[in-house]
Amino acid sequence: MEQVKEANTPMETSTKTDMMGELNVFFGLQIKQTRDGIFVIQSKYIKDLIKRFRMEQVKEVDTPMETSIKLDMDENGKKVDITKYQGMIGSLLYLTTSRPGIMFSVYLCARFKTCRKESHVSVVK
Repeated sequence: MEQVKEANTPMETSTKTDMMGELNVFFGLQIKQTRDGIFVIQSKYIKDLIKRFRMEQVKEVDTPMETSIKLDMDENGKKVDITKYQGMIGSLLYLTTSRPGIMFSVYLCARFKTCRKESHVSVVK
């Protein structure tokens, strides 16, 4: 009977995974394995997102969404490209898997994907 090698890390469960090496990237997520556990890091994804949507000059805020903002249909506002808005929302939805603190704000903005206006894009940024 063959003996199973004792795993050194939680993801290292067999000799086969030893030969493949340590997992570093999975679906665009950076994976860091330490003795304390496995950590998902999305900093590269976020930096790429900021560049993709040209948000380098956008002011940072401490909360995911300003509390004074009231979103509505903004019927008189200027429409924006649907591809850009849906791309922004989709990218942020992907972030909610590891950042639940932004979930409410992202889903609130996602409600306006069919009637997207400049005011909605500024809130997303």
